[in-house]
Amino acid sequence: MFTAPSHPVLDCQVLVLNKHYMAFRVICARRAFSLLCRQLAEVISCDDGTYANYDFNTWRQLSETRRSFEAHKHDWISTVNFDIAVPRVIRLLWYDRVPNKTVKFNRRNLFARDRNHCQYCGKKFPTSELSLDHVIPRRLGGDATWNNIVCACLKCNVKKGGRTPTQAHMKLIQKPVKPKNNPVIHIHLNHERYQSWKQFLDHAYWSVELT
Repeated sequence: MFTAPSHPVLDCQVLVLNKHYMAFRVICARRAFSLLCRQLAEVISCDDGTYANYDFNTWRQLSETRRSFEAHKHDWISTVNFDIAVPRVIRLLWYDRVPNKTVKFNRRNLFARDRNHCQYCGKKFPTSELSLDHVIPRRLGGDATWNNIVCACLKCNVKKGGRTPTQAHMKLIQKPVKPKNNPVIHIHLNHERYQSWKQFLDHAYWSVELT
């Protein structure tokens, strides 16, 4: 049995497909290796628009070759006996649930939609330094919806107070809307290491569940 050491690489994100190759979830590499070792999943390796399937043992053997010729393309876990590349995509061998098409209305997706930028001053902040602002304040009938909630830095939120942007002489840098695609996944796709996800993320299945 493979036992992965505690390592930041194990927090890398891995796209999970159901047995019909539909993307439905993103998990950490630690959990992905657990599924592979228990033979509940296989690695899907994508190269030049084609893909191949590997169980844990064959992926470990392939990793030895890739370590010699293309180590820079992968994140690596080193154990006492071998090095193994962190897969980007795995496929569950038994799970056929159809992905949820709805983009969930939650804090994580709101921060991702606005890319951690204050929608009033336009500056980017850590999540801990951002708040969620009702464009139309609740006291004036504003609802908690995609079209009425935006990220705001603490300074801008205090400045705006319980007023509308017009009343506070402030302007939104963009109109808040409900995302058509999962905004968290869109952020990942901007990173080169996750380019292999694209061919599995048909528009009908962009709203993957994050855990």
